[in-house]
Amino acid sequence: MDNQTIKARKATKAFFLVCGLGISSWAPMVPLAKDRLGLNDADLGLLLLLLGGGAIVMMPICGVLSHRYGTRIIMIISAIVMAICLPFLLLISSIPVMAITLFIFGCAVGTVDVAMNSHGVQVQNSSGRPIMSSLHGLFSVGGLFGALALGFLIKLGLNPIAAAISIAILLIVIVSVNYGALFSSKREKELIQEYSHATSEEKKTNISWLKGSVIFLGLMCFAVFLSEGAMLDWSAIFLHENRGLNAEFAGLGYAAFSVAMATMRLLGDKIVSRLSSVTIVFGGSLIAAAGLFLAVLSPWTSTALIGFIFVGIGTANIVPVFFSEGGRLRNIPATVAIPAISTMGYAGQLAGPAMLGFLAFHFSLPMALTVCAVLLLMVGIAYGLKNKGKAVVNAPHNPAI
Repeated sequence: MDNQTIKARKATKAFFLVCGLGISSWAPMVPLAKDRLGLNDADLGLLLLLLGGGAIVMMPICGVLSHRYGTRIIMIISAIVMAICLPFLLLISSIPVMAITLFIFGCAVGTVDVAMNSHGVQVQNSSGRPIMSSLHGLFSVGGLFGALALGFLIKLGLNPIAAAISIAILLIVIVSVNYGALFSSKREKELIQEYSHATSEEKKTNISWLKGSVIFLGLMCFAVFLSEGAMLDWSAIFLHENRGLNAEFAGLGYAAFSVAMATMRLLGDKIVSRLSSVTIVFGGSLIAAAGLFLAVLSPWTSTALIGFIFVGIGTANIVPVFFSEGGRLRNIPATVAIPAISTMGYAGQLAGPAMLGFLAFHFSLPMALTVCAVLLLMVGIAYGLKNKGKAVVNAPHNPAI
């Protein structure tokens, strides 16, 4: 691995960490914003949709911009906008202004997420070995620490605004220091040309994302992200209402899931380098589905927590594998495939809470989680059947099918 790639890998890891920190720093601000704006649960839910909506809107646009200008400039601008928004989310007392700011924050989050994944795929291609799992692992680590950072700084004596400004400054410093080490747009285009094998005719078309291979990976991501969203939005409610766990400890379910996922992603590159994509996806989906079935069918809290750990272990490396494959699709540049796959995937995370809420209302929450388990099984079976008899591996130098 050449020195330029080593530096780019470290810089890309820094951006994944920053993105995780930035997104999760908003989480402890939510109750503060709710009280400050005088919102009820329904109004807060509508307001939060704007964050996800902004991300979904910008993801395909980011693909167009990245294809034209390169991901490096997109990453730095969107990361800085994300950081600047954080203090304002604690200051604004007007609902319309808060709505606009949350939408902008969501746009920045969606943009940096797609751009850094596209860039990460090119760094992986250049390095000649899997790195996407560890990149997503650092995102998960950032998510774990970001949710605690604001409270920790407040405990040290800072007021919430000063704490948010401190976090924003830290994020800006990290991305500014690492910006120069990212691949230039010229280097990215060389790698995209090498690994997508794009023809001149393919370069001219604007509908590459309609390719069946892109839609297939996007739908697989939709199902996996929906299940991950279920852990975020419904695991605490399940433990409290269906397993009788005290409300103050109900967050243990998501904590168990998150720690398991972060750990597996940090170890994931070694696992991915030794196993085929089919093994990772099929095996992971089976483990995750088994975890959900265990949580739903067992009457004990302890086994439910073990089940959520299995979900984290199983799903941890599935999405990184999908993104890696999306970056190597023949005749489809990564700057086209990754935004399309990301948009469909994150749509699942955004729509997931509403879909599961509908099922829980009309049937039960255990039934809704069972549907997630079935979807995960379908992901593993569909991916396995599609690649039956094919040696689909994760080494970047191997062309995707």
